[in-house]
Amino acid sequence: MSFYVYLSGEIHTEWRDEIKRGAQARGLDVVFTSAVTDHAASDAAGDHLGAEDNAFWRDHKSAKVNAIRTKTLIEQSDLVVVRFGDKYKQWNAAFDAGYCAAVGKPYVTLHAEDVVHPLKEVDAAAMAWATTTEQVVDILAYVAKR
Repeated sequence: MSFYVYLSGEIHTEWRDEIKRGAQARGLDVVFTSAVTDHAASDAAGDHLGAEDNAFWRDHKSAKVNAIRTKTLIEQSDLVVVRFGDKYKQWNAAFDAGYCAAVGKPYVTLHAEDVVHPLKEVDAAAMAWATTTEQVVDILAYVAKR
């Protein structure tokens, strides 16, 4: 039986690929999903619904279209890994973690030690906090064990 893991959070580094490679190298039966990681495509997800003069409404439509994928895949997952990187304000990652906490979906946070304080509430509801992708793979190896 496959273990389903949703990879949430920052899209500007290779952390997703590192986890996937690590799981494959250890022979784990894990299926990974994630949000659309092409930033421009994500921003334009609602553009087919009609042009907007106001950026708020463009973002609003795209956020709702993106949420169809995000909500569905989070609900179908066994575990969510939420990555907070060192660039940009990652409100979407915090939202995903909050959603997981609200619906009782287990999640693991992945971030550096220097953001422990601003993420204290997010980490408090997480099942684990990892600082490296290798630690995430170790968690997966344990929880996906046959």
